[in-house]
Amino acid sequence: MTRDWTPAGEPDPALAEIARTPRLLVALDFDGTVSPHVADPMAARALPAAVAAVKRLAALPETFVAYASGRSLHDLREITEHEDGSPILLAASHGAQFWFPDTGEETDLSSEPADRAEVVSELRALIADLDGVVHEPKTFGFGVHTRTAAPGQEEIAFLRVEKWAAERIPSWRRRTGHHLREFSWRDEGKDAALARLRAHVHATGVLFAGDDVTDEDGMRTLGPADLGVRIGTGETAATLRVPDPAAFAGLLHALAEARAAAQ
Repeated sequence: MTRDWTPAGEPDPALAEIARTPRLLVALDFDGTVSPHVADPMAARALPAAVAAVKRLAALPETFVAYASGRSLHDLREITEHEDGSPILLAASHGAQFWFPDTGEETDLSSEPADRAEVVSELRALIADLDGVVHEPKTFGFGVHTRTAAPGQEEIAFLRVEKWAAERIPSWRRRTGHHLREFSWRDEGKDAALARLRAHVHATGVLFAGDDVTDEDGMRTLGPADLGVRIGTGETAATLRVPDPAAFAGLLHALAEARAAAQ
């Protein structure tokens, strides 16, 4: 059962338990988790309090921090302000791309369909007349964003895109999100991302946090030694819930304090 996390009172027992695991992986979705949702996807940035908490955690012994996002690796590095010397691991494109401090980037483009350019051209033409509906290029497909759509345009856009995609690219994986439809010819999800990150750092426990439907792929793989945190409303397999990224930044600081005390 999911319960609300609050900073007041005694430390949450689940947070205290994950803080004591020998090798901790803190895996974080980005949009809506450490950053509020914004109209321009590339303008998203983590809240300063979240940035500070991530730095605290990454500096602790046997503690690893990763961003696990549906964003393409290039875009994820930009919005997280991630540099080559960073200790932060990255899982991008829902687990189809990675960046590790010790090995760098891992991207396999060998499966790209021959008609990708034609598919994208058709998609762009399909939504060209819709005010505020935006095509987002992705390494393994595309997204259609409607955060800036004029009233009534989102419903039209999604109806068009869903019908077209079912006929044109039926084998591509479809994902839904906040004012988003996304299609990819790769099938990886946040479950694959967490598995790879966990194995890479040999984690004995994972705290995973996210705010959207796609994050539930990862939430459902968490075991008894792990902890899931849901940001915002919606059905979830997570143990804890916070209302927004600002509250989640507080949870990350509480985790950093508990982790430091446990060591």
